[in-house]
Amino acid sequence: MQPCIGIRREDKSRWERRVPVTPEDARSLKDRHGVEVYVQPSPNRAFSEDEFRAAGAVVQEDLSPCSTIFGVKEIPLDQFEPGKTYVFFAHVIKGQPYNMPMLQRMLDLGCNLIDYEKIADDRGRRLIFFGRFAGIAGMLETLWALGQRLAWEGAPTPLAAIRHPHTYRDLAEATTAVAKVGAAIRAEGLPEAVTPLVIGVTGYGNVAHGAWEILDLLSIEQIEPEALAALIEGGGPARNAIYAVTFREEHMVEPTTPGGPFDCQRYFDCPEDYRSIFERYLPYLTVIVNGIYWDERYPRLVTRDSLRALYSGGTPRLKVIGDISCDIEGSIECTVRATEEDAPVYVYNPFTGETTDGYAGAGPVVMAVDILPAELPRDASAEFSAVLAPFIPAIARTDFRAPFEQLDLPAEIKRAVIVHQGALAPDYRYIEQYL
Repeated sequence: MQPCIGIRREDKSRWERRVPVTPEDARSLKDRHGVEVYVQPSPNRAFSEDEFRAAGAVVQEDLSPCSTIFGVKEIPLDQFEPGKTYVFFAHVIKGQPYNMPMLQRMLDLGCNLIDYEKIADDRGRRLIFFGRFAGIAGMLETLWALGQRLAWEGAPTPLAAIRHPHTYRDLAEATTAVAKVGAAIRAEGLPEAVTPLVIGVTGYGNVAHGAWEILDLLSIEQIEPEALAALIEGGGPARNAIYAVTFREEHMVEPTTPGGPFDCQRYFDCPEDYRSIFERYLPYLTVIVNGIYWDERYPRLVTRDSLRALYSGGTPRLKVIGDISCDIEGSIECTVRATEEDAPVYVYNPFTGETTDGYAGAGPVVMAVDILPAELPRDASAEFSAVLAPFIPAIARTDFRAPFEQLDLPAEIKRAVIVHQGALAPDYRYIEQYL
């Protein structure tokens, strides 16, 4: 029997336009591997139904012929079918409360779940992700917010020409536009009132790499965190450049034991033995771009208290916080809600805790779009699909009725099997406590 897979219609957000498999890769799956691809119609998808039909896919509402269903985001409870295999970003491995009913539904129906987030190599490095495009789109949105905020404050800059990522045709058009802004900064300079303009990027993973792809198109001078105070207090900085700094773990936290040495691995293993020191850099930053992993075991980078103290001293340098990670009340505590593409920012009042949509008002502008890669859907989908597609034939041909130990899957995929035949897989039985 010819294997087939289904590509479901994304319905979690009206802005979600990505696909896990592009028409080009759907064609390759059919022609080279004999895998039939069924695609649900969608009015929002970045790739048209005609593109999928031209690639040989079957476009229809009914995905019942397919034993394996691929998606991007979470799936509504009433969309699961007994015994089927689902592959998507499930967001359950931390025991996320909002997704436990979904997970329970899959268990009750005897389903199988493969989570993209856990597809990794032998060293535990993730293989399939949208992180790079989250960084790219997040930096574009952050720079847009900065340009608008500075103009509102009476200090217009070339940055105001940068648009929302979703308004560009593709990544190539966006990067061309940013490069023009960089050239304008070199030629015209920035207003003296906003210099030195300093952008701090937390982390150095896929998200940060994407953010730096955009930053590098501007007139950037990289400096180390230790040089920030001298830069700000020394006077006479160049007006034709933007300063940018990367913050690693040793810049963000210190051991709670006075004088104790910093040990990165110990910090990962025992975060309770460390405290945040990031607030010491807040007076020197114009923008914070946050792309680090965080959960409640770790200290926060920016707390409500630190922002209140910063703004109590007058009008600080800090204008914008681009929270690409978008952990609600997480490492950036003033990220109190997520935003959407048509209203990507709000101003956080550090004294009242209230938020106001837009970039005008007292307090930092917070960018907290939670599906940033969907702002560049075709480029993001193409990169994602290219990495996922080689694994699809094996997934489509696997008999999930076999015992877990006997599943004939690539090791990278087997590590990502969260649920098998309606039971949590051995490595994920800890999630039971959250159900």
